[in-house]
Amino acid sequence: MKHRIVVLGAGYAGICTAGKLARRLSPAETGITVVNAGPEFVQRLRLHQVAAGQRVAAPRLADLFAGTGVRLRLGRVTGVDLGRRTVTVADADGGGELGYDTLVHALGSHVDDRGVPGVDEHAFHVTGLPAALRLRDRLAHLDGRGEGGEVVVVGDGLTGIETATEIAEARPRLSVTLIARGELGARLSPGARAHLRRACERLGVTVLEHTTVEAVEAARVLCADGTALASDATVWTAGFAVPSLAAAAGLEVTGDGRIAVDRTMRSLSHPDVYAVGDSAYAVGDNGLALPMSCATAGATSQQAAHAIVGRLTGRPIADAKLAYVGNHISLGRRDAIVQTVDAAGRPRPKYLGGRTAVRVKAVILRGSLWAIEHPGFGLPRRRHRLTATPGGRFTETAVA
Repeated sequence: MKHRIVVLGAGYAGICTAGKLARRLSPAETGITVVNAGPEFVQRLRLHQVAAGQRVAAPRLADLFAGTGVRLRLGRVTGVDLGRRTVTVADADGGGELGYDTLVHALGSHVDDRGVPGVDEHAFHVTGLPAALRLRDRLAHLDGRGEGGEVVVVGDGLTGIETATEIAEARPRLSVTLIARGELGARLSPGARAHLRRACERLGVTVLEHTTVEAVEAARVLCADGTALASDATVWTAGFAVPSLAAAAGLEVTGDGRIAVDRTMRSLSHPDVYAVGDSAYAVGDNGLALPMSCATAGATSQQAAHAIVGRLTGRPIADAKLAYVGNHISLGRRDAIVQTVDAAGRPRPKYLGGRTAVRVKAVILRGSLWAIEHPGFGLPRRRHRLTATPGGRFTETAVA
């Protein structure tokens, strides 16, 4: 009987994990199924561009997995039964259950309203393709009526900065305000912070620092200091959260809902479950938790693939580097910042800005898409025949 591996989610982490496993394991002995709600891969790193009205490639998952032996199941994951080792999937045909022997949780993250009233009802966001398209249509409507409009972006993290500057550059007739809870670019070096301020001034982005939003209404944003900002489109980028599925299933999770894993991305409470990407609370080589990011998705998927193959075959488990080296921030299409960090996660004094940083960012984006289109890259192309032993382990024999 084939060893059944089920991967939940086809974002950066899920696709890379499935591809690496398919590249290493024999399809005669192992069945790999990826469950995803939509038929296309979403370049989440570029959803702010989608919102600004730009075209961004969305490869079909069926094409990405063609010839790999990976089975694609389209549907929404509604539950996991850890005792029975089953996943419940809802789809257009009524759904059903999938059994697994090894489960990889890669469902990513979504927008977090932080308990602020009105966010769910009135705010836009860019954490998924439907949401980004909805914002795109709203901005196009505001821009097209010829009267301008007020856009308020709440949150000064990387997503907020990229969204505000992208909209300001693409739609200069709209007035864009960026609300920062603290100092703008607080996680950047002094030079990079100054560069960011100059970019906002050049693009006409109004920045409100040290400002807390208490409520979002249909046509305005209410701040803790009593300020009421008129808003025709409020974009919420002030936080991200993971789905409650893992906690509801009974997996050990951290306070923010991420799955607690060991160095190999294996669940601390259920050894047949692995977590990768935003779903995992993974501790990096510097002893700090890795942030939710595309880079973290790549590192954790690599490590999980090493671990799953190693444990199935009895081979030594290789260590993938678990490090976060810095941030690349687009400031529209003609400017950007690349800020590296030290081992403790602190910004290094030097940074790249302007056209050079734009080119670096473009290379990173192309590289991340290439990795998705070639998901087995980074591991040797070897097939193995797995034979079950009485103890439940597999022995490995290389095959041509």
